[in-house]
This record gives sequence, structure tokens and C-alpha cells, in this order.
Amino acid sequence: MSYVKPAELVTRMVDAGAYKLQLSTRDTLLRAFMGAAFLTLGAAFAVTVSTNTGQPLLGAVLFPVGFVILYLFGYDLLTGVFTLGPLAVLDKRPGATLGAMFRNWGLVFLGNFGGAFLIAILMAIYFTYGFSTEPSAVGQAIGEIGHGRTVGYADHGAAGMLTLFIRGVLCNWLVSTGVVLSMVSDNVVGKVLAMWLPIMLFFYMGFEHSIVNMFLFPSGLLLGADFTIMDYLIWNEIPTVIGNLVGGLLFVGLPLYFTYGRPAARRVRVKSRAGKVAPADVPAQTVSGVETTASGEITTDSDVEREPVSVG
Repeated sequence: MSYVKPAELVTRMVDAGAYKLQLSTRDTLLRAFMGAAFLTLGAAFAVTVSTNTGQPLLGAVLFPVGFVILYLFGYDLLTGVFTLGPLAVLDKRPGATLGAMFRNWGLVFLGNFGGAFLIAILMAIYFTYGFSTEPSAVGQAIGEIGHGRTVGYADHGAAGMLTLFIRGVLCNWLVSTGVVLSMVSDNVVGKVLAMWLPIMLFFYMGFEHSIVNMFLFPSGLLLGADFTIMDYLIWNEIPTVIGNLVGGLLFVGLPLYFTYGRPAARRVRVKSRAGKVAPADVPAQTVSGVETTASGEITTDSDVEREPVSVG
């Protein structure tokens, strides 16, 4: 299987972010709509498996199906553009402005909500035979998720809000890792395996994903769960969106960008004419006689004594 090293991976991340910021309104909305639809179908599948088998781990193992499909199609999630868009702005790519980034985020949010809400309606019909009967066991389980992750947080006040936010941060730390790892291979099997691992982990741990919640909570309301729209917005969706932004950008996008896209000068020991060995700040790949990889890794011993090196 092919493997893309981190330095090239960061270039691909920035390229992807710049490309998404330049998409038309129609294409941005359509790709976001379809992305959320596939993701939330995967969520409905995972809840169904967990409920019918009594094995939550099995549901988590299978949940990434929807995520894999949507990214192989090149569709978009808000959690992904939270990470990629800012990198294009930082890299000063043509057309990558703050205005373009916020426009992209807004359009993707709307498209994602539309796709997730459509699946919520369709699955509510499925779980109730067109609202003619009580919800099935899976429908009742979805309602319980909505109640526990809104009123359940509210019962703990500020501590509940902090917990919700942290779960949103941790979620997109993993989900954005999955987004980035979709670029780490040019082989379909490699892409699938790389994406699968962090997505499975986030779902089993019960972290908060703003797009999955756009399906779970409207589904719960349609199925008669005991919470309100304001409960959903205040005690889940809004803090989750903020947490997802922080998690993806702060713990995935920025660390990769700054260490591989803009690496700091390396410390290399250089022997002077007086025979003293002292460290010197050296930009990556500028030291004579020291070979480096594309990612800035030294492939020879940096402590070997050499003739004076001119560092410009």
C-alpha cells in the first residue's frame, strides 16, 4: 500500500482546504448535503446493530461505513472543513480569505443539516410505520440518546456544559484525524483502513459529533423523546460545534501544519575553526553535508564533526 509522508500530507491538506474554499455555492451545499446523509445513515446502522445485538462495540466497529463512503466520494462535513479551511488561509493561498472560509463553513453547516434532517425524517417513518405505531426498539433507543445528551448534561449545570464541550473537542480530534488520514494513501484499501480506526474510536467512546447529532436529536424529537428544540440547541448542538472546531483545528490541523508545513530551524552541532562544537539554528535542508528527508528528518548523524559550515 502507498504511504504519503507527513510533509507531503500537509501539502495535500492545504490544497484540499484551498479547493473547498473556491467551490461554488451549489457544489458546496450539494456535497455537504450528501456527506451528512451518508454519515447519518451509518449512524442509524450503528444504533440498529447496537440495539438489536446488545453489543455497542459491534455498532462502533461498523459505524465508519458511512464516513468512508462519503470521503471516497469527496463529500464534505463541517468537522472536516473546520480543520482544512484555516490551513489554506494561513498558507495565504489565492482566494483563501477569512471571508471565504466563513462562507464555506456556513454553507457546509446548512448542507449538512439538510442531509441529516432528511435521514432523520426517513428513519422516523421507518421506525414507526409512517407514524402509525409506537417507535421500534431502535427508535426508542435513539430517543433515549437525545434525552440523555441534552437534559442529562443540563442536570449537571456548568459541569455538564464543560463535559459536553470536552466531548466535542475529543470527537473532532479523532474525526479530523480520520479526514487527514484519508489522504495518507493513494490506495483505496489504505484509505479505508486509515480512516476506519479513529472513527470507530470516537463513536464507541460516546464523543459528540455535531453532524451525527443533527440526525440523532431531530430523530428523537420526531419520535416523541422528552426534550425540546431549545434543549437540543443549547445543551448539545451549539457547544458541540464549538468543541468540534477547537478539537479539529487545535489538535490536528495546526500541529501538522506548523511542524511539517513550517518547520522551525533544527539545532545542529557545528565545529568552528577554534575547535569548539556549538549548536546553531539551521533552516531545514540547508546544512552542507547533512542529508535530510522531505519532512526535515536528518538521515545522517548530526553530531559528526565537520569543517565550518556557512549558514545563510
